Order: sequence, then C-alpha cells, then structure tokens
Amino acid sequence: MLHLRVIAPSDQSSAVVELLAADSGVTHLVVLPGAARQPAGDYVTCDVVRESADGVLSRLQKMGVEAHGAIAADDVELTLSAAADRAAEEAPGQGEDAVVWDEIAAKTGEQTVLTGTFLALIVVATMIAGIGVLLDQPILIVGAMVVGPEFGPLAALCVALLRRQPPVIARSVRALTVGFLAAMVATVLSTWALTAAGLFDRGMLLAERPLTDFIWRPDALSWVVGLLAGVAGMLSLTSKKSGSLVGVLISVTTVPAAANVAVAVAYGVWHEAAGSALQLVINLAAIVLAGLLTLVVQLRWWRHVARRAGQALPRQRADGGPAPVSASRRPPRDVG
Repeated sequence: MLHLRVIAPSDQSSAVVELLAADSGVTHLVVLPGAARQPAGDYVTCDVVRESADGVLSRLQKMGVEAHGAIAADDVELTLSAAADRAAEEAPGQGEDAVVWDEIAAKTGEQTVLTGTFLALIVVATMIAGIGVLLDQPILIVGAMVVGPEFGPLAALCVALLRRQPPVIARSVRALTVGFLAAMVATVLSTWALTAAGLFDRGMLLAERPLTDFIWRPDALSWVVGLLAGVAGMLSLTSKKSGSLVGVLISVTTVPAAANVAVAVAYGVWHEAAGSALQLVINLAAIVLAGLLTLVVQLRWWRHVARRAGQALPRQRADGGPAPVSASRRPPRDVG
C-alpha cells in the first residue's frame, strides 16, 4: 500500500477528492482545506493499494495537479485497518505483482546520475574482481559482485527504452560507459602497481584458472545467464523484493568480465582481453533485453487484469440500478 500526499489547488480540490473517493482501491481519505501554503491549496492524503496506485497517479497527472500543486507517495510498512483490507480485496490483481510506473521511473532515474559514489563503487568492485581473476578465487569475485552498482543504470535504461525517454537513455548509457571505462583503467593501473610490488606476475594470468576462466570464454550459456539475470533483476525491482540479492546476481555477469579485460590488457594478453570484452557486451545486451521484455510482459499482464476487472459484473447501487465501474478498474495508462 502507498500513502499519497496531494496538494490540490483550490479550483481542482473537489475534482481530486471525487476522483480518489470513487476509486475502490483508495481508503483513509483525509482532506484539510486550505492547509497547504507552498504551493497553496488543500492538503489531501489517502492510502491506495498498489494494484490501483498506477491508475490513480495517472489520473491525477492527467488533471494537471502537479503543475500547480504536488503529488508525493511513500510505502506504508504496516496498516491495521478493515477499510484497507476491503480496498485490497476489491482491487484487481495482487499487490506483489503490481507495477507503479512512476515509482519505478523515479527510482531508476536516480541511478543514471554519474556520481562520485557510483564511480568509486564500480572502480573498487572491478579492482577486487581483478585480484580474484589473477588468484583464481571465486570468493573475491563474489565480493566484487556485492560492491558492483551497475544494475541501477541498466534498469533505468530498460525503463527509459520502454517509455521512450531519450534523455534518460543517454544518461544511463553515459553512466555505464564512463563507469566501466574508469573502472578498467583503474584496474590496469592497480595491476601494474601490484606487479611492480612483486605481488603479481604475468604467469598468474596465463596459468590454468579452472574456477574463473569462464569469464573470458563466452558461449551460449553467457546469453542464458544474462537473460536470467535481467529477468530476476527487473522482477526484483518492480516487486521490491530481494534487491541486494539481485545486485549480486547481476554483477556476476558484468564486473568480473570488465576486470578480466583490464588485467589482460595490463599484461598484453590480447586474445583474453577480447574474449572478456565480448563476454561483457553479451551480458550487458542480454540483461537489457531481458529486462525490457520483462517490463513489456508486466505491462500487458496488468492491462489484461484491468480489462477482466472492468468486464466483471458491476455491483448494484442501493436504488437497484447498476453501479458505475470503479476508477480502479480502468486499464493503466500507456507508459510507452
């Protein structure tokens, strides 16, 4: 369930309240006339089940509420209310399967900004993976998986492709490109430094590495792993489950490959660098493709759920006539 906070301009307040009150997925509706000061207007709060949240947010935006007012939403961790239970029962579908597109877009959009923290994390992750490659130590590869932050821009890229948002696509690609290039350059330099210190040598890369040599030998399974990782990552993002675990799953197909590229370049082992680079490209492409397809399936599924709910027999009004179909039964907007 989401808690909505709406500042409605005085000339739109009545329409906003009517819209919310008409939706069976909305409950705990509170109106404070004239309470808002900046921007000025009526302060309206309510709780809405996730199954109905996307439609409610869409209709509020179509009214133009955010142009002169404001719309904010937060997750509700605990609700003890019979009214909330009824709202959840009447809304179509299951809350865990519901996708709130504005929430996903906001969450992933933040991950496209090329910040110092993002660069530091991806550099550290790649350097750790580089050490793991040379020592043939999967435990260090796992450590790099945990640190790697690259799923944020990958998820943002999937959402932006679906919603046709060129600026977000450009920011996502820039974050990934700059991030991986900076990480590989730093790993090349760190490999040279550790070699000069006598901790590593070229023979370690050329030696048999049965536990990590899959990183630079792409095959059909590379696509399979990338596709599965993309599906798991996007489902975790939209369902808000297992976020940290998915970060680990995604990183296994990207950061180690980038690290192997850097280490191979540092030692001039070009065939291994090429294989690792191909592995990286395959994995990135597979993750984005699978993530995008997952979003498309979820979108079409919710349209199907909304259509079935809209075709259900309407409830009867107190006067014996058919009740109008609730606003929550309307199909979600076209995010594309």
